[in-house]
Amino acid sequence: MATGGVGRAGAATSGGSAARITVDLGAVADNTRTLAARARGAVMAVVKADGFGHGAIGVARAALGAGATWLGVTGLGEALALRAAGLDGPMLSWLNPPGADFPAAVGQRVDLAVPSLAHLAAMPRGARIHLHLDTGMARDGATAGEWVALCRAAREAELGGRVTVVGVMSHLAGPDTPAALRRFRAGLEIAYAMGLRPRVRHLAATAATLTAPETHFDLVRTGAGLVGIDPSGTTALRGAMTLTAPVVEVRRVAAGTPVGYDHTWRAPRDTTLALLPVGYADGLPRSAGPRGEVLLGGRRCRIAGRISMDQVVVDTGPGDGARIGDIAVVFGPGDGGEPTVTEWAGWAGTLPHEIVTGLGNRPHRHVVGGN
Repeated sequence: MATGGVGRAGAATSGGSAARITVDLGAVADNTRTLAARARGAVMAVVKADGFGHGAIGVARAALGAGATWLGVTGLGEALALRAAGLDGPMLSWLNPPGADFPAAVGQRVDLAVPSLAHLAAMPRGARIHLHLDTGMARDGATAGEWVALCRAAREAELGGRVTVVGVMSHLAGPDTPAALRRFRAGLEIAYAMGLRPRVRHLAATAATLTAPETHFDLVRTGAGLVGIDPSGTTALRGAMTLTAPVVEVRRVAAGTPVGYDHTWRAPRDTTLALLPVGYADGLPRSAGPRGEVLLGGRRCRIAGRISMDQVVVDTGPGDGARIGDIAVVFGPGDGGEPTVTEWAGWAGTLPHEIVTGLGNRPHRHVVGGN
C-alpha cells in the first residue's frame, strides 16, 4: 500500500520545494530478510536518526514485519516516540545522560544501556539494563578499568531488586574486530564472575552482521543495512530512498559561458543547461559539485558549477537534452542507471549515512511499499 505526503517521523508534510523523496519500505523489508538470513542470533532494527532519514516509524514496522524482533535507538525521546506510535516489543535506548527521564522508559518497557556507575545510580526500580563496555572506540561505554566496579554494582542492584541486567553490549570500531572481540569476551567473563547472567549479548552492527559471524552472539544491531547501505561493501542491498527534482528552466549557452557562484565552471562547448530546484539546504553535499551527476533523459548528466542552497545546474549536452518538467533522478537504488547515494558520498568524500540523514524537510516525502 502506498502512502503519500508522509514525513520522516510519520507526520504529514506539505513539502517546501519541488524536489521529492520516495522511501521504499519494500526495500527495507528485503534488506531485513537478507540481514536476518546472515545473523546467527536475533535482529535488532536500529532506527535512530529517524530511521537513517527514511522515517523511523515506517522503517521500524517494515523491519519488524520482515524478521527483526528488537528495535534500537540512541536517545530516549526516539524510543518514546516509537511507543507512542504503537510499536511494541523489545526496545533498547543506549545514549542518554544520567538525568534522562528513565522512569518514563521503565513505564514504556524500554531497556536502557548503562555505561557508567553514574548511569547505574540513576536507574529507577524496575529498569531493564544492558551494561555497555568500551572495547576500543574511546567513545561510549565503560572502560576496562571501570568495568569490574560497574559489574559488581550492577549485580548488587540486581540482588536488591532494583534492576534486571538483561544484556551486555559494545560497539565495533571497524577493522580492529579481533581485538575488540577479545575485549568483549573478557568483559563477559568478568560479568559472569560477578554473578551476572545476561541473556542478550550484542556487539555486531551491519558490517559485522554481513562479514563476521563470530561477533553475532545473541543479537545483531542493523541500522544502515536496513535502508540499503552496506559499510562492508560485500553485499548487494537495495537502496530504499530515491531523490528526484523537476527541471524548472532550460537554456542554451555558448562555449565559455560561466555558471554559478565564483564561476568555477565554464561550458567547454555550446551546450544546454537544466536547472533543478534542489540544493545543499535539501541535503546535497556542496563538496560533491565538481563531480556529482544526475540521471536526466535516460543518461548521466554532470553538475555544472557549484551546488547552491536551493538549486543546481546540470550540463545536458549540446542536443535538446532536457525540457521543463522533465524529472531528474538525483540518486536512487541504481536500478535504472541513476547515481546511488554511495556514489554521492564518494563524490563528497563522506559516508552515505551522512547524506541520507542530512536531507532536509523541504522535499515532499512519499512512502511506498508499506502495509
